[in-house]
Amino acid sequence: MLDREGYRPNVGIILLNTNDEVWWGKRVREQSWQFPQGGIKYGETPEQAMFRELQEETGLRQEHVKVIGRTRNWLRYEVPPHFIRREIRGHYRGQKQIWFLLRMLGRDTDINLRLTNTPEFDAWRWHRYWVPLDVVIEFKRDVYLKALQELSRFLNPPPKPDNQQYFRIHTGNPSAGAGKDGSVDSLK
Repeated sequence: MLDREGYRPNVGIILLNTNDEVWWGKRVREQSWQFPQGGIKYGETPEQAMFRELQEETGLRQEHVKVIGRTRNWLRYEVPPHFIRREIRGHYRGQKQIWFLLRMLGRDTDINLRLTNTPEFDAWRWHRYWVPLDVVIEFKRDVYLKALQELSRFLNPPPKPDNQQYFRIHTGNPSAGAGKDGSVDSLK
């Protein structure tokens, strides 16, 4: 299901524990990490899709979480052409997402990455709120940053990046704040 502009409706999930750390999943057979996300099926609301995706990808059910907030508007990213399947090239541009911020009420042992026959993640961990976006696939980084920024308003106090150059590093100037070898140790 695509909108007129070629974007697929989608939800993104930022899950917090009691220490305001975020749940971070490692993609199956890849070295990239991301938040849970997935498409909105025909007839679903964004909230219904969010609960379905949360359960499919983490094993957590509605009773394991509390919704704290969501983004006001859709956040969009374009998918580079070489990542788009040939049969949908031309009309498909990318994803538009509503992001949800959730508080985990359950226990870590409630998480089950193997709930479905096609798991999205093969590992997970808790990480400070400002996750290292350099391990997120490049074309999604801007949306992650926007979602983290917008949803931080629901936390008291709003978390601040450990490294004040965090925003410059992840908004189009990859060399800002990097060491001589290009590394950004403070984000790890």
